[in-house]
Amino acid sequence: MIYVLAYVAMLFLRLSRAPGGYWLLLAVVFVFSAFRYEVGCDWTGYLNQYDVFGQLPVSEAIATREPIWTVIIALQVKLGLPYPWLNVFSSFMFFYGIHKLAKRQPDALGFLVLLFPVLILNMPMSGIRQGVAVGIMCLAYLAFIDRRLVRFVGLVLLAAGFHSSAIVFLLLAPMVTGGLSRGRIALSLLLALPGGLALMTTDAVNTATSRYVGTDVDAAGAAYRVALLVLVAIWFLMFLRRKWQITFPADHKLAVIGSLMMLGLLVVLPASSVIADRLNYYFIPIQAMILARLPFLPMRNGRALAVAAPYIGLLAVLVVWALLSSHFQKCYLPYQTWIFGIPGN
Repeated sequence: MIYVLAYVAMLFLRLSRAPGGYWLLLAVVFVFSAFRYEVGCDWTGYLNQYDVFGQLPVSEAIATREPIWTVIIALQVKLGLPYPWLNVFSSFMFFYGIHKLAKRQPDALGFLVLLFPVLILNMPMSGIRQGVAVGIMCLAYLAFIDRRLVRFVGLVLLAAGFHSSAIVFLLLAPMVTGGLSRGRIALSLLLALPGGLALMTTDAVNTATSRYVGTDVDAAGAAYRVALLVLVAIWFLMFLRRKWQITFPADHKLAVIGSLMMLGLLVVLPASSVIADRLNYYFIPIQAMILARLPFLPMRNGRALAVAAPYIGLLAVLVVWALLSSHFQKCYLPYQTWIFGIPGN
């Protein structure tokens, strides 16, 4: 299985600590994602968007619910670029954001490896529109860490221009500046209430609610993906938070708030697995940030097991998904690329 073998190769690259390993892997996964052909569950869906939105004049494209995405498609068609180039653009945006966040990690290669089995396979290799939003949200996380409020809000709005689900992260705006005391959290939650009520009345939230809440629409595998986040969040909040605060004080606040929001998905999941799954992908970079830093946290016992467990666990998840899921078999196999020409032509 090409995906399992690819991940195993990444694990060996991580263990080897070869010079330039991060840059090699970043280039490979970008090409692997950007130049796939008829691979990914949303390939046909975005092809339909390309056909429909590509016919719109820019003045009409900009009036749609996710205007930036629609305008990009319209401009791509006007430039005469065929549909597969949309995947190149979306992969570039995704990996640019991932790269910027990765370079803030003490183990950038490990961070990137941990993203492959779930986030990379599901976003730039399938849900490309949200993949762009995830990449931009990685830049927003950096603005959050650096306490740059205007930049954070601007990036969240930009991400929402590609995928409206990102708009919920505006609720974090009151937390960008200031510390993480209980009083500060309470004040931020109080200030966030008007924003939360405003968001609930937006077209994006109303559309998502009508489509996914109280309906039969379900996201395959959402419960398992949310469970992975929740387990890491509980582990962090119960056992790692104080160690993290001492070792990595600069982004301690993001890790804590991200973990709390991961737990919040348990409330969303019973109402709508689709909405929980959409939000789930935004938190995977924070999850990977926590897991990739385990080797650098002070631990008295079980360090080797704790460090190895995330990589082994994700390998098991990928193997089970690849072998037992008809969804995976239909969407991702066989892997094809158009970098050497359109397959079959």
